[in-house]
Amino acid sequence: MQKYKLISKITLWVLLAVGIVVSFLFYAGGSQGSLEVAGDFLNIPKFTDMMLYWNYTLFGLACLATLAFVCVQFVKTLKSDPKKAIRQLAVVIAFILLIVVCWSLGSPEKVNIIGYEGSDNVGTMAKLSDACIYLTYILLCATVVAVVFGWCYGWILNRKK
Repeated sequence: MQKYKLISKITLWVLLAVGIVVSFLFYAGGSQGSLEVAGDFLNIPKFTDMMLYWNYTLFGLACLATLAFVCVQFVKTLKSDPKKAIRQLAVVIAFILLIVVCWSLGSPEKVNIIGYEGSDNVGTMAKLSDACIYLTYILLCATVVAVVFGWCYGWILNRKK
């Protein structure tokens, strides 16, 4: 068990160190030129691609870790309490349906970005961006509702005592 804790600590420290180095390079690594936007000149950081790839990597690792934990927890719960496991599976299915709904709401039309001439702002990438924005809004609203409901529920329970 001690080896797993050591591996976890080392992994977290390595991820933190790489994140600090990449962030430092992005913010202090200089500029590869400037871009004129509405009369103002904006600097283009040299290490923008590295920062984006690092964020993609962290996002992918977070998704994989979440999926792994959900699967392991589902199997453990299925062995001990099948009804509770079905409820957990229903939550995962509802989340997947929410993602599908957000994807269907997204638009593949071109997004006009000042100074960008590439092709990543149209089609699937534009639809993915819209879906992520919708999903973020929905989950943020659900979080606020859950916090308010939890506070009200706790307040009601404390008043009854």
